[in-house]
This record gives sequence, structure tokens and C-alpha cells, in this order.
Amino acid sequence: MTTPPYSQYPQGVSDKSKVVAGVLGIVLGFFGAGRFYMGDTKTGVLQLVVSVVTCGFGSIWGLIDGILILVNGGVDGQGRPLRD
Repeated sequence: MTTPPYSQYPQGVSDKSKVVAGVLGIVLGFFGAGRFYMGDTKTGVLQLVVSVVTCGFGSIWGLIDGILILVNGGVDGQGRPLRD
């Protein structure tokens, strides 16, 4: 009988960091990088399309999203809360 592999993080918590996701959202919000990192590809693509269509003005969405992730946290693509 084998034992299950040791998990570094508690069950139900994402292996993605909210700090990394927030900084990516602030710095590379135009590309939706924070959302792609979190595994939320639909929102990441939407941020990219909005930024391109609005000639860069839509990147404010990524900036605000990154700040909110840093302040409030968030969930990854599987619905698990991001780790600190």
C-alpha cells in the first residue's frame, strides 16, 4: 500500500500566489497576464481583446484587477482561493 504524495499546500488552496497574480495584473494588465497565470483564460483573453480594441485604454481593467487581487485575493481557474 502506498501513501498519497505530500502536498505542500493545504487542500482547497491554489498553488498560485495572489502576490504574483496581482503584480502581473498591474504590470502586464494589457495582456491579461494575471488572469492567464491564475488559469482564468476566458477573462485573460477578454482583457487582451478589450485592450487591443480600445487602443490600450482598456488596460486600466488589468491594472484595477491586479490591485483588487492584491487587496482582496481571488480564486484560480478551478475556483480555489489563491495562497498568500
